[in-house]
Amino acid sequence: MTIDRPGEVTDELLAALARLLPQLAPGREPPTRRDVTEIVDGQTLLVARDDGGAIVGTLTLVRYRAPSGLRARIEDVIVDAAARGHGIGEALTREAMRLAADARVRTVELTSAPARESANRLYRRLGFEQRATNVYVWRPL
Repeated sequence: MTIDRPGEVTDELLAALARLLPQLAPGREPPTRRDVTEIVDGQTLLVARDDGGAIVGTLTLVRYRAPSGLRARIEDVIVDAAARGHGIGEALTREAMRLAADARVRTVELTSAPARESANRLYRRLGFEQRATNVYVWRPL
């Protein structure tokens, strides 16, 4: 397995995201080429490839500056159901943590649904702490 950061949007990347996204968010429309280009150009998209070179996982690291300092969020960690249990989510997350540390962010946040028990165990094992806070969402559409 390898973890890399695509430098351009390819048909292979678009197809992989269209295949993987429903495993995280059923019913969600796959991102367009323009959407993925915006991510690749403005954020950090990581992909995990199996030994045959197929994309089997993705993670997006979002960095942003707030008055309190440089921060980061890990979003949309997706590992193909057929490839789970082989350390892919851990490898993606560790690489995101390394990149965030290299960028000298103050904190890296992520959310994970309580039902995703193995993901929650992984994040705790990697040193993430559950925050005593409420998470709110507003959907303007």
